Amino acid sequence: MKSQGPQEGDIVMPREAEIVVGNGGLRKVHVHAAEAEGEIYLLGAHVTSWKPAGRQDAIWLSEKSWWEDGKPIRGGVPICFPWFGPKKDAPDAPAHGFVRLKEWQLEAVEPQDGAVTVTLSTKSDATTKNWWAADFELRYRVTFGSKLVMSLEVMNTGNSSFGAEEALHTYFAVGDVRQIHIAGLEDAHYIDKTDDRKEKKQEGKVSITAETDRVYLKTSQAVEIVDPVLRRRIRVRKENSRETVVWNPWIAKSKAMPDFGDDEWTGMVCVETCNVVTNSIEVAAQQKHRMTAVIETESL
Repeated sequence: MKSQGPQEGDIVMPREAEIVVGNGGLRKVHVHAAEAEGEIYLLGAHVTSWKPAGRQDAIWLSEKSWWEDGKPIRGGVPICFPWFGPKKDAPDAPAHGFVRLKEWQLEAVEPQDGAVTVTLSTKSDATTKNWWAADFELRYRVTFGSKLVMSLEVMNTGNSSFGAEEALHTYFAVGDVRQIHIAGLEDAHYIDKTDDRKEKKQEGKVSITAETDRVYLKTSQAVEIVDPVLRRRIRVRKENSRETVVWNPWIAKSKAMPDFGDDEWTGMVCVETCNVVTNSIEVAAQQKHRMTAVIETESL
């Protein structure tokens, strides 16, 4: 059945953006606006770069990433939906859900006062229903400007409610992860996935000193990555998100992942805007839920 949305040939591209062939022959929208450069692949609606004018790229990508249809891109901002991590009742299902493996439909590319907003969408089909029975549509609006604004809207197009997990699994570029600290999570409780999922309390700022995989609970406040090597601060604000994931694979896990360079762990940290584990979303029939992350950088 043909899509009911706009076709790419119908989209008027502003002079600040273009559809180009990216890595592995995959298509992406490249933005070159006054306030920022950026790119988003149609595979997975995957943001892979955001470079505010006069500043370094805030987004990290692995040099070992697969660039193949049906495989996830390593780095950037994967969209996790409708589950996070392995699917509890189907361990052979794709990790972090299936939407990051689908090619999304490009709906609009719109200039906005020195920035550009790209809108993409995807929805349930026979393939998704092999894994998850719900009827849904996702719409993702990303504004590349002095701030990177990523807004994921989940629409329940069916006749009964559903529960789901969602995450904007953002990989940030850092000078040396061993020298950064993350502020804004002080005193929060978290699930430590590297220690048998024990619940712990954060004491002071977050430092990365070993493999780190934590789900910080009941966290709606802004978080800052303070990077003395790159001499910048990355601030992450969010709306309608009640959990924050912090992840770095460290040495052994990096070597075990075929799409991740052995020594690349020093240059990245994930700080993820999400609703997972204890705060998955519930969307009633014919209703919507929207989660937004707003990212900005400043010099130290």
